[in-house]
Amino acid sequence: MACVCKQPPTIPFSDFLHHLSPLSPRTTLVRCGYPRKPSGSATTRPLVIEPVEGEAAEERRSVTRRLILLRHAESSWEDRSLRDHDRPLSKAGRAAAISVSQKLQQINWVPELILSSDAARTRETLKIMQEHVRGFSEAQVYFMSSFYSVAAMDGQTAEHLQKAICKFSRNDILTVMCMGHNRGWEEAASMLSGALVELKTSNAALLEASGRSWEEAFSSAGLGGWNLTGIVKPDDDL
Repeated sequence: MACVCKQPPTIPFSDFLHHLSPLSPRTTLVRCGYPRKPSGSATTRPLVIEPVEGEAAEERRSVTRRLILLRHAESSWEDRSLRDHDRPLSKAGRAAAISVSQKLQQINWVPELILSSDAARTRETLKIMQEHVRGFSEAQVYFMSSFYSVAAMDGQTAEHLQKAICKFSRNDILTVMCMGHNRGWEEAASMLSGALVELKTSNAALLEASGRSWEEAFSSAGLGGWNLTGIVKPDDDL
């Protein structure tokens, strides 16, 4: 079931929040019941409190949700007649796409859901990643034309990504990758984490927050509350 997002207010990039209240502690779920009364007994039955087990408790458990913000690989400017939307990857960009996909696999950050800009260079980046790491080809993929345009709009990318993730994801999906462009991807990573993030081509920011759903993770962490666990770069050693 797709979740419904609560839209945060749009704020300038320079004014994003740095101080947030901590996550609420997890509440223990309980089930109330009574023990079976022995035959012939007239004593009052005491109330027994037992932990809830099974599917009901699992559905209510807060879990870590992981968000990958990946900027497309380097594109080519050789054919000046092409629109910006239609530019392919350069030779170096194709090699970098292979490298970043393998590094994400090595650290076990392979997404179950991929939301990607529909620009040619972003599509080609994903295609190469799928050809070299099986997990990327097994993920559910949606191409979003809005990801191309929103990246050029000051301070709007983080909110737009939140709405898209909540629309297309499910609660059982724990890792989502969004592929797009600067300046929006750098801004979104910075606003969500509360840190100044630089994303060069083929760089992936790794973010974590906890929640029983993606909606709850975004609501609880807010702007500045996502944990930036690292930035994967194609040329760096792990």
